[in-house]
Amino acid sequence: MVYSLAASTLTVAAPLGCDAAPAEGAEPTAGAPRRPSDVLVTGADEEMLVLEVTEANKVVVRLPRVEVGQGVTTAVAMMIAEELDARLADVDIPLADARAKGSQFTGGSSSVSSLYGPARELAALARAKLVTAAARRWHLPARFLRTHHTRVIAPDGRSATFGSLTASAARITRPTVSSRPKPASRHRVIGRPTTRIDARDIVTGKAKYAGDLAVAEAKPTVVARPPTLGGKLVSVDSRAARAMPGVHAVVNVAGGVAVVAESFHHAFQARDALRITWAPGPLVSLSDAAIRSRLRAAVPRLGNPPRGSAQTEGEFEFAFVSHAPMEVLTAVADVRADRAEIWFSSQTPMDARESIASAVKLPAAKVKVHVIRGGGSFGRRLNHDAAIEAALISKAARRPVKLMWSRADDIRHGRMRPASHHRIRASHARGRVVAFTHAMASVSESYDGQGVLSAQGRAGSAVTPAVAPAAGPLPSDSGLYNFGRVSGNTGSVELAIPLGAWRSVDSGTMRTAEEIVVDEVARSLGKDPIAFRRTTLRNKAVKAVLDKVADAGDWGRTLPAGQAQGVAVHEEYGSCVACLVEIDATDPKDPRVTKVVMAADVGTAVNPRGLEAQLMGTAIDGISTVLQAGLHIDRGAVRESSYADFHYARQRHAPLRFEAHIMPSRREPGGAGELGVPAAAGAVANAYARATGSRPRRFPLNF
Repeated sequence: MVYSLAASTLTVAAPLGCDAAPAEGAEPTAGAPRRPSDVLVTGADEEMLVLEVTEANKVVVRLPRVEVGQGVTTAVAMMIAEELDARLADVDIPLADARAKGSQFTGGSSSVSSLYGPARELAALARAKLVTAAARRWHLPARFLRTHHTRVIAPDGRSATFGSLTASAARITRPTVSSRPKPASRHRVIGRPTTRIDARDIVTGKAKYAGDLAVAEAKPTVVARPPTLGGKLVSVDSRAARAMPGVHAVVNVAGGVAVVAESFHHAFQARDALRITWAPGPLVSLSDAAIRSRLRAAVPRLGNPPRGSAQTEGEFEFAFVSHAPMEVLTAVADVRADRAEIWFSSQTPMDARESIASAVKLPAAKVKVHVIRGGGSFGRRLNHDAAIEAALISKAARRPVKLMWSRADDIRHGRMRPASHHRIRASHARGRVVAFTHAMASVSESYDGQGVLSAQGRAGSAVTPAVAPAAGPLPSDSGLYNFGRVSGNTGSVELAIPLGAWRSVDSGTMRTAEEIVVDEVARSLGKDPIAFRRTTLRNKAVKAVLDKVADAGDWGRTLPAGQAQGVAVHEEYGSCVACLVEIDATDPKDPRVTKVVMAADVGTAVNPRGLEAQLMGTAIDGISTVLQAGLHIDRGAVRESSYADFHYARQRHAPLRFEAHIMPSRREPGGAGELGVPAAAGAVANAYARATGSRPRRFPLNF
C-alpha cells in the first residue's frame, strides 16, 4: 500500500519493513474500492518512506537509514530516478532525524533490499500522478504523454517540470495511467554503473560530518581516559588545566574526565595537564595468552566422529579487531533542563534517542537526534557511546559541546570484534565428507560499559560456557556444502571488554575457518580445491561465482616458488560470492597479496559500481585481518593506539590488480555490504597456506 500525504505539494509515502495496514488518519475515497492512490494520510510519516516533489523541481526522500560511505543514498536516488524518469541530479536524499516509531536500523546488509520495493512504488505512483496532472492541464489523454529528465512531455513538444505540476498532482486521487513500477527489462538507471551522488561533495569538502557542524556555542571537548579497560577515577587535580587559556570547563564523567575548551588544541593540552589517579580495571591481571587459554577451554567438545571415517581437524584463533573508521567518533550535544538535541552519525538512531533520554533523565519526546553522515562505520556506529557521553558532558557542563574521541580513545576503549577460538573437524570416507562439526567460543558481548558481572557476581571473571546452537552461519544453516551430518555448538567467556558487531559479524571468523578446513580436506583427498568445491557445493549460484573467479583469475596457472593462489566462497543475505587471491609469500613474514578476483551474485545490483567498491573494501578487510591487523590485550590494556600500530592494510598492502565480476540477475536485491569479508579472508589464508606449505591457525598471522 502506498499513501498520499495531505500536503500542498505532491507527497507520497510507503510503510517500511511490514505489510501495509491502514494508517492512522487514512481515509479511502467514499464508495470506491481501496487502491494505493485512494488513501489520504493526514498523520505523521514516522513509519514510512516519504517522497515529495517540490516546486523547485527537486524530488526529496528523507531517508530513514544512515550514509556511512556504503553508498545507500546513491542507490535509493537511482531507484527513485528510474521510476520517475527524473535526472539523478534532481533527486535529494537527506537523512531523517530519529523517529519515535518504525525502523531506522542500518545494518545486516539490509538497506538496499528493504528499500527496493517501497522506493520504486513511491516513485511510480508519483510519476502516474504527475502525468495525470499534465494531461488535465493540456486536455490530452494521459497515455500519450511521456516523462524524461524530471519533466512531462507531450507529443507536440510541450513540456512541464515536475515542480510546476506538483500542486495539482497532489490533489489527484486516481491516476489515469499505471502506477506499477517498471519491469526490469525497462530499467535504464538501475543496473548502470553510477558515480556516487555525493562524490564531488566528499572530495571537495562540502560534505558535512559531525565534526564539521557549527552548532551555536558548542565547544570542542575531549576526555582523559584510564590506561586500562574499565579503569576507574580515584582522584583528579584539575587546577592547572582549568587555569590554561581557552578552557571553559572540566567535568567528571563515567569514562574519565572531560575538558571543554575553545579549540581541540586547547582541549588536548588541558587534558594532558590533568593530574589523575586511576584504579586499574578488572582485567589488569589478564593478557592475550590467558584470554586465549580461557577461550580454548570454553569451546564445547566435538563429540565422536562417525565410525570408519578419517579426520581433518583444525583449531583457529582470531584476535580482537578494532573498527577504526576513518572518521573518529564525534557527537555534538546541547542538553538543557527541559530538552536535548544531539547531532551524530548513528546506525540505530531510535535506540540512541531512548538511551540518551534515559542517561540525561528526560522523556524521549524531549530528545531530538539529528542523523549525520558518517565517514566509515563497519558496525561501529550501531552503538552510541560517544553520543551518550557527549550528552552527559553537556548536562554537567551546562553548555553545548562537540565531543571527539581521539583515535587512541576508540582503539583502546571503544568497541571491537570479539576474540574467538574455533575447533573444526571434517570426517570423510570413500572420498567425501560425511560429517562436519564446528564448535567455537568467543568473548561475550554482555559487557554494558560499566563492568560485566558473571553468574558469581564478580566483574570480569570467566563463566563456564553453556552448549548452545551455533551463533554463526555454519554450512548447515545456509546449505552451502553437501557435508553429510553438520553440527555446531558455542561457548563464551565473559570479560569486561567493550565489544560490537564488526563487518560480517560471526561469519568473518566462522566461515573463514571453515573455508580453510575445506581446502585442507581437498588436500587430504588429493583433490584440487576448486574441483572439490564444485562437487560439494549445493547452490548453482555459488558454483557459478566460483567458476567465474576460476576462469577470470586463471586458476591453476604456474607461479614462482613462494607464490600461490587461494580461493573461498560464501553465501549469506540472499547473495553469494567467490574470491580468488594470489599472494607473494617469498618472505613468509612479509606477504603481499598481488591479485584479487571476486564474483558476486546479489540479485539486482542497483549500482554495480557501488557493489564493486563494497567488494574491494571487503578484500582489504580480508587482507588486513588475516595478515596483520589485530589488537593485543596487555595486562588489562589495549596495546595499540593508532594506525601506526593497529596495522590495517595501507596502499602498499593492497593488491596490484583487483577485479569484481557482477553476475547478471533480475532477482530483487540481496545483501552486499558485508558479503565479501569471509570469502576474501578465507582466500587470503588459503593462498598463504599453499604458498608457504604451512597450516595457519592464528589470525592475524603476525600475532
